[in-house]
Amino acid sequence: MPYTTTKEILKNAAENNYAVCAFNAENIEMIRAIISGAGELSAPVIIQTTPSTVKYLGCEYFYAVVKIAAENSKIPVALHLDHGENLDLIKYALDSGYSSVMIDASKEAFEENIEITKKAARLAGGFNIPVEAELGRVGGKEDNIGSEDSESIYTNPDDALEFVNQTGIDSLAVAIGTAHGLYKSTPKLDIDRLSEIKKLVNIPIVLHGATGLPDSLIEECVKRGVNKINFATELRRVYTNAIREKLDSDKTIIDPKIYGAYAGFCVKELVKEKIRLSGSAGRI
Repeated sequence: MPYTTTKEILKNAAENNYAVCAFNAENIEMIRAIISGAGELSAPVIIQTTPSTVKYLGCEYFYAVVKIAAENSKIPVALHLDHGENLDLIKYALDSGYSSVMIDASKEAFEENIEITKKAARLAGGFNIPVEAELGRVGGKEDNIGSEDSESIYTNPDDALEFVNQTGIDSLAVAIGTAHGLYKSTPKLDIDRLSEIKKLVNIPIVLHGATGLPDSLIEECVKRGVNKINFATELRRVYTNAIREKLDSDKTIIDPKIYGAYAGFCVKELVKEKIRLSGSAGRI
């Protein structure tokens, strides 16, 4: 299947009322696990990298690995820059071959968010690559993403309509009570707000902060119109715990391929669980 854009992947999701899972990857093992899991379920999938992950390895490396893996799979795969902090980072990802980018100016005032997002959309448009942006602010903080404040600043539905119309973005991340990182208690989501936004906005809706949400809440969000769901912290936790478990079980292991393969297997099982939950299994 072709390496493709999130615009193509999410178009089908929006038309058929399901969500595509977007998984943050940190290395080759995680990339392979994500694509393998999605392939086993015949589901489209989005692989994401955060600014800190890009700083760790570089967009060129992630693009090369994901492109090869996608070309050897039977599913559509997109590579997305998650929470792009500025236009320089957006340009770096586009130059490197990413097939989707997010500009996150949600911490700015409404009008400033619009102006920055417009510039990102024009920049990405020159590459024919779709742009995601965020309105409102998802609470919590993980991997330097989000706010130190644990509370969300909820997305106003009328503002969402104006924001989309003025910026020309391709997908919109909304704040309805989710948070980045790990939840200390079960979050209370404003599901009705999500429905109102969906009525007004005619582009795919993105849910950030899905790690740790009860399955019932994720299913309800998909039912109410979410078309892309981000998962990051859960994958890191499963991957790292699997390595600890493998090394603790056999102190003689020194080959990274052994514990890396086991960690990848555990990530793949988690990926399959989330894909089934999102409704994207069997959509290819």
